[in-house]
Amino acid sequence: MIKRFDLAYSIRWNLFLITSGALLCAFAMKGIAIPQQFIPGGFFGVGALIYYSTGWLTPGILFFLINLPAFILGWYKLSPRFVLYSLYGLVVMTVAFELMNVTVEIHDQFYAAVACGVLNGLGGGLILRSLGSGGGLDILAVYLFQNYNIGVGKVYFGFNLGLFLLCLTIMPVDLVIVSLILVFISSVMVEQTLSLFSQRKVVFIISDHSEAISQSILDSLKQSATFLKGMGAFSKREKNVLMTVVNNIQLKKLEEITFTHDPQALFIVENTFTVLGSSFSKRKIY
Repeated sequence: MIKRFDLAYSIRWNLFLITSGALLCAFAMKGIAIPQQFIPGGFFGVGALIYYSTGWLTPGILFFLINLPAFILGWYKLSPRFVLYSLYGLVVMTVAFELMNVTVEIHDQFYAAVACGVLNGLGGGLILRSLGSGGGLDILAVYLFQNYNIGVGKVYFGFNLGLFLLCLTIMPVDLVIVSLILVFISSVMVEQTLSLFSQRKVVFIISDHSEAISQSILDSLKQSATFLKGMGAFSKREKNVLMTVVNNIQLKKLEEITFTHDPQALFIVENTFTVLGSSFSKRKIY
């Protein structure tokens, strides 16, 4: 039996994703967020707020220290692999932040928030494509979800809501608002980065030539398919509905295969964010 190599579970690939993402996040924080005195949200936002208020240590060191209790919790409650990958990301980001000596000269705070949000979101998305995470808040969110069924999004929303309400009492309102814009853009960019890697198309094909179409899919696309039993509402005639999952590149070829066999076929395409199992991505185990 030949064991299939799974890139998503290889150590080198995961370290590449985490390193790339952590470097992007560190650049966004050191080059844009801190010079502009933004609050990026999450644990880094807490570190930045302490730094702005007290001048104690640096945002990178404070970020590292704030993360430690969550990592201790994760070590005992979550998988060691997930925690170790996450710890690697934390160390890379902290070291990169401390060693980088860069400031991106953006004079308009709105433009700076957009740029920082895009870079930070891209970096965060790359990290979340790995088997690790971006830091302690991720670990805390996963722990609360697994043990108390509190949604990950709710944890992030609640934490950042409290953080920004606190910021309103000690920071100018304009700066808090532009920081919220940064966090929003970052969240959107994370979702876009994740979908760039994972998005697939679920295709349903209703045709009298479904057997021939399925064979062409197997031969040309090297892709499997599934027959679903259906019945015409008007004709009351049973018919096989062919279902398959393809990526964006394969979609046009599948359309060509379908209508070459049957110009009268019904071709239905639906977007799906993630497909797990079988020959697709494996479930991320925390």
